[in-house]
Amino acid sequence: MRLTLNLKTVLIGAAVLAASFFISLKVMDWLSPRATNNAPAIAELPPLPPASKSSIVVAPVAIALSAIRDQAEKAAPRNFAGKADNPVSQILENADIGWTAARGPMSATGDKDVLTLSTPITGKLNVTGSLSAKATGALGDALGSVLGGDAAKRIGAVNIKNLNASAEIKGSVVVTSRPKLAAAWHLEPNLGAQVNLGDTNVNVAGARVNVPAQVKPLIDKTVGEQLNVVAERIRNDPSLRDNAKVQWAKACRSIPLQGTGASASLPPLWLEMKPTRAIAAQPRVDPQNVTLLLGLEAETRVTSTQTKPDCPFPDKISIVPPTGTGVNIAVPIDVPFTEINKLISAQLVGHTYPEDGSGPVDVTIKSVNVVPSGERLLISLLVRAKEKKSWLGLGAEATVHIWGRPMLDEAQQTLRLADIQLAVESEAAFGLLGAAARAVVPQLQQALVQKATLDLKPIAANAREKIAAAIADYQKSEDGLKVDTKIDSLTLADIAFDSKTLRVVAEAGGTLNVTVTKLSGM
Repeated sequence: MRLTLNLKTVLIGAAVLAASFFISLKVMDWLSPRATNNAPAIAELPPLPPASKSSIVVAPVAIALSAIRDQAEKAAPRNFAGKADNPVSQILENADIGWTAARGPMSATGDKDVLTLSTPITGKLNVTGSLSAKATGALGDALGSVLGGDAAKRIGAVNIKNLNASAEIKGSVVVTSRPKLAAAWHLEPNLGAQVNLGDTNVNVAGARVNVPAQVKPLIDKTVGEQLNVVAERIRNDPSLRDNAKVQWAKACRSIPLQGTGASASLPPLWLEMKPTRAIAAQPRVDPQNVTLLLGLEAETRVTSTQTKPDCPFPDKISIVPPTGTGVNIAVPIDVPFTEINKLISAQLVGHTYPEDGSGPVDVTIKSVNVVPSGERLLISLLVRAKEKKSWLGLGAEATVHIWGRPMLDEAQQTLRLADIQLAVESEAAFGLLGAAARAVVPQLQQALVQKATLDLKPIAANAREKIAAAIADYQKSEDGLKVDTKIDSLTLADIAFDSKTLRVVAEAGGTLNVTVTKLSGM
């Protein structure tokens, strides 16, 4: 009997055979070798302590000499007057010795840390009285002893009942100050004065009486009394302490670093600033300004919530040698490893090596996991190796463990991996991948070096903006006072990590300058 085959039956059979074949291939793929090697042992890390760093803010406070001159111009009296005691009462009876003087405009100069204020003075000395009839050589002797010079020789014989004589006063008053800052928040002016008078004379009964000899002690006394009053006012002026208290309170605060604005996706972090010491250098005097260096030292630490630090104002200010000025604030930046995993995964997952397609095997990264351990990071790569010549499309999967040490690239503001090396436990994976796939592993290592980097610039820029905004509270421009602040840099300084968080310590730098062009009245 002749056997005939139905065409439909043949086609169905062929289809079933083909499906079975491809299902078999898939099953074979599922059953292909996969790495079961254990991951390297992970060293336990203690939690990161609250990051506490030292920060410093030092500002030059430049007080213009013109402001000091203007204030002295307002405070110093313009006119002086006084009476002198009768130096020759046994000879000159009913004596009235008076003087008047007026000062001119003041000038201010500075040199070698000495402030000098000077003003011209002009005035008049007037002497009235009567001479005794028996006044002869005794008059000359008496006047000579008091007024100096050769008055006795020039007077000679006199017989004058009434006397009325006058003379001009011309000269200058020079006041110097060597200001020093005292620890108890006050300024010691260390004032001194010198009265210079021209060599003028008054004619008394034919004798020339030297004016400076009569008037200078009186003017010296008057100027000295005025200086004592001014020095006491400066010494007791509370403005330095009061202004320092205001700025101290401003510095005692918590500044939001992340969790808001551009960093809203990151966990909230706050930078706590806690002033601990007030510092200052002794004043410098130059031809333009008297400059004080005032600053504070603070502890800065990162916190997960906003704090209210306790910052008692110091009773004393620490006097230190002149130092550099500016703002230097340590800024801890915390980045969760979950974010680092996301970043590295975005850079590596789905990429196939060799990247140029050469070689008999393609190795594709399927997942990445980063785990800190000791001083290193363990990067675990789940990879699939597939032979290009195999028309069956079979391959193998394995987890390759690679160690890397995180390092800061200060120039590029990035975090990168260094000292890349295979973990010993990955040797088992090579047997599954095959020799051809094993040859690709060095390329994976190189890829980690080149691509597994964390760009810190956005994070640093956000921190810089937040600190700049806080420092801007000091920005002020009002009548006679100008405060300029600027945060213009943020440099990477150090790193640390625990099992959950990578901490990058940065330093924010900038300037703070205070210019005083007008002083308030004392």
